[in-house]
Amino acid sequence: MANVARHTGTRRRVLKTAARLFQRQGYAATGLNQVLAESGAPKGSLYFHFPGGKEQLAAESITISGTRAGEQMAAIVSAAEDPAAAFSGLASLFAANLSGSGFHDGCPVATVALEAAADSEAIRSCCESVYGTWAEGLSVALERWGVAPQDCLPVSELAISALQGAILLAKVRRDPTVLHSVARQLACQISRSIQAQRP
Repeated sequence: MANVARHTGTRRRVLKTAARLFQRQGYAATGLNQVLAESGAPKGSLYFHFPGGKEQLAAESITISGTRAGEQMAAIVSAAEDPAAAFSGLASLFAANLSGSGFHDGCPVATVALEAAADSEAIRSCCESVYGTWAEGLSVALERWGVAPQDCLPVSELAISALQGAILLAKVRRDPTVLHSVARQLACQISRSIQAQRP
């Protein structure tokens, strides 16, 4: 049992370290030796836990960090009474993550997705799954707020795309103001759409 717990702990530590490094540095700039060194894992443990090597490590770590981000987003959205509260909360979450990292960390998925998704089916698939889960969660809330059911997924994908772009702009500018501005515009457009649908 002690061996199992040790192996599980090592695997978890490697994934956590890899997720942070991939988010900050991207796929190409993150080396396996760096992951091992910063996680404190034994050298031989990487291929024991991740026989698919760096590609498997990236796919699994993105899934974990993307799921964690999705849970944070879902908590904000599910507690919000309307789009304004939801998008304001999401903007604050992303702004805090950016500011807290000195504008080094962006989206936990986008950095690797932009760089490696075209060349790796495993990475592309896990990124698609994470983004799809985010969109589905937001769609449920949009329908609850009064968006027409057939519009919920397209509006959700538009909102996520806009927020992803705002994260990038905020990172480049080293200023989270654009996140709050985009969030207000999204909420305003969605609220107008809801009002227009009402008899």
